[in-house]
Amino acid sequence: MPEEELAARVADVLAVDAADFRQQAEADTEVIKDAVEEGVFDNPQAIVGLEYEFYAIKADDCTLRRVPRRLLELIGFEKELGLHNAEMTTSPQPLNAPGLAAQESEVKARLQTALDVTQSERMRLVSDGLWTIPPEGESAGTYLTDSVERTAATPEGDDRSIRIATNMSDSARYHAMANTAQSDSAGMRIEAPHVSLQAETVMPESLITSIQPHYQVPHAPDLPEYFNYALRVAGPLLALGVNSPFFPADLYDEDATGDEILQDGWMEHRISVFETMLNDPTTGEGKVRFPHDLETVDEAIDRIADDDTIVPMPVEPGERFDDQFPHFRRKHGTYWRWVRPVFGGPTRSAANARIEFRPIPAQPTVRDSVAFLAAFAGLMESLTRLEHPVHELDWQLARENFYGAMTDGLEAELTWITNDGREVTDGLELYEDLLAHAEDGLVNRGLSEEDAAKYLYPLRRRVRQQVTPASWKREQVRAALEDGADFADALERMQQRYVSRQSETLLEGSFADWIGD
Repeated sequence: MPEEELAARVADVLAVDAADFRQQAEADTEVIKDAVEEGVFDNPQAIVGLEYEFYAIKADDCTLRRVPRRLLELIGFEKELGLHNAEMTTSPQPLNAPGLAAQESEVKARLQTALDVTQSERMRLVSDGLWTIPPEGESAGTYLTDSVERTAATPEGDDRSIRIATNMSDSARYHAMANTAQSDSAGMRIEAPHVSLQAETVMPESLITSIQPHYQVPHAPDLPEYFNYALRVAGPLLALGVNSPFFPADLYDEDATGDEILQDGWMEHRISVFETMLNDPTTGEGKVRFPHDLETVDEAIDRIADDDTIVPMPVEPGERFDDQFPHFRRKHGTYWRWVRPVFGGPTRSAANARIEFRPIPAQPTVRDSVAFLAAFAGLMESLTRLEHPVHELDWQLARENFYGAMTDGLEAELTWITNDGREVTDGLELYEDLLAHAEDGLVNRGLSEEDAAKYLYPLRRRVRQQVTPASWKREQVRAALEDGADFADALERMQQRYVSRQSETLLEGSFADWIGD
């Protein structure tokens, strides 16, 4: 799309009255609350789904590549923030043996097609938490911060300057975030050990990619119970999934040595990127955060409506069921929490209340990604059904677990309450209890013990070996440094090794096959 046309669309978005938009969103909450009370959002059983993000590289040297829009449409993927991003969303399925198998099969079928098509373009889609090699001939800093100003007419006939990020997808909502009066509430920066980057748009957020398991609760009024359990498993599951310990080499301070980067870096920089890009450093908790416990489903609905509005989007009439609360639905798009409730559905019969679990970065293989989907869904089933005592874990400890996992992965000291009511900090005890309940939840939904164990095997192997994708990456870089490579070369070798191993295992293997390389 030409920049002038995009600027005009951004100007239309900016013309929406923020106060009126918020008022309309608040009014929409009554529609949702009435529907919850009528049982509209209830389901006969739990249902699962998955969002899966990728980035594109040149197949020969692993440098980042922009995905042509026509190619994105051809492979049936959706655009995400950056021109290099592509996202797949699976069809919701019942949580049972055929449903989980369908989730995995759909991901594999669509991804295989995408890999076949992109191969002809000498391109490859990569499942990873944070890309580290910028496009050929460009620096990461320039790619992430490059922008232009264009002039667009306001509805009043005045001209206003619109900033357009050069390498961002042509979604007016993304670009509007840098041009609203509320944009000062977004940090638009990256702050991490030995890394500091200031931007004028949210484009640096496109460094990161994730998987997002969805779990639709059977009975909407019970959502808070599931939600509060999800907060308590967030830290332990994140510790198992960490996969973004490094930034592109040119984003590090010039005087930072490889040894210092290894010593001071975190296991999951994706968490901090999202938070520092979108949170105002001078105020309180920020929009991107680990959320507080919920007491009622009405509280969940009100939190979304009451959240700060950065981009009040225009609302068009529609025929979907959730077009009955269109402003609320739009507002939810910028309700950024690491665990968040969702109320929606295309039809009344498909309406659902679900939990989006957002802490996990994209994983090395499909099987690893499905393992997290199965583990999260199994835990939601088992912990609630058995009234597991971990719900008594203090919220502050659950939050500390989350950020401890961000910095230290499996080496973090996480606090858990076991099924017999004991508070423990031993990792083996924690994961023995957690994964046993994940398996119990799957078996209770009709999976055989063998199949349930198969889904969770990649995660059990990580616990036994004390290896995560992030620690694997760090060892690759450490070994290259010991061989005499400088940090930039060591990072490139690691990334190329990651892509090589992924090309062998993405569809049929798992990260467990990498352990011991």
